Amino acid sequence: MFDLHVHTTASDGTRTPAEVVAEAAALGLSGLAVTDHDTVEGVAPALSAGKAWGVEVVPGIEINTEDRGIEIHILGYFIDFGSEILLERLAFLRRARHARMARMVELLRRLGVRVSLEDVLAVAGNGVPARPHLARALVAGGWVASEEEAFERYLNQGRPAYVPRAKYAPAEAVALIKEAGGAPVLAHAGLVPGGAALGPLLRAGLCGIEAYHPGHDPGATEFCRRLAERHGLVATGGSDYHGPGHRIYRRLGAAVVGREVVERLRSLARR
Repeated sequence: MFDLHVHTTASDGTRTPAEVVAEAAALGLSGLAVTDHDTVEGVAPALSAGKAWGVEVVPGIEINTEDRGIEIHILGYFIDFGSEILLERLAFLRRARHARMARMVELLRRLGVRVSLEDVLAVAGNGVPARPHLARALVAGGWVASEEEAFERYLNQGRPAYVPRAKYAPAEAVALIKEAGGAPVLAHAGLVPGGAALGPLLRAGLCGIEAYHPGHDPGATEFCRRLAERHGLVATGGSDYHGPGHRIYRRLGAAVVGREVVERLRSLARR
């Protein structure tokens, strides 16, 4: 079985690519997809670890986008992670994330919370800086008792240190993944408030919908599965694993799919 939604320290996960692959091997998984937020830095080390552990690693990504004020994530599978256009766009998103983080730190300092950008980057390591890294820096500095408190007091939308992310449309992300030779999939569709407008995504080349996800109740899973069937899309699944210690902890392998799903995605990516 395959877990097609996994994060590492290359973005906001708490385990390195090699550690995640080793854990997958211990659990008896046939494979996994490394789908870090807005970066492919974890793919190469995961592929190397996969060869060592006998675990198939699918090169992937999860691109964060926004539509009408709603956050929508697009997964990409079997991407060419050396694609020049992909790396160029991801560099833009990385710069935007750094600028956003600097602004959030500035807002916190105006509130008397003396956390620095260097503190956040130290937590992020080689990963793209994100709100979970800032939350961990706030915990480490003793400003809050937990990451949950950091989000509730300062970092959630509508709270005093929240800064909107750089606008990237869902259809743009779908098109980018296609340009990079990958198969784009709408992530955790059952968690999107009000649903996502599928029309533009289908026209851009959407290949699948993530139906099997730990955050979906049975009704949401069935709705997503039927939606995929209606539009001739692949119904995919994954745990959205971020590792132990993350504020939203889900077990690796909590949602899996069979090899036939992986092969369908591989075939669609080749097209």
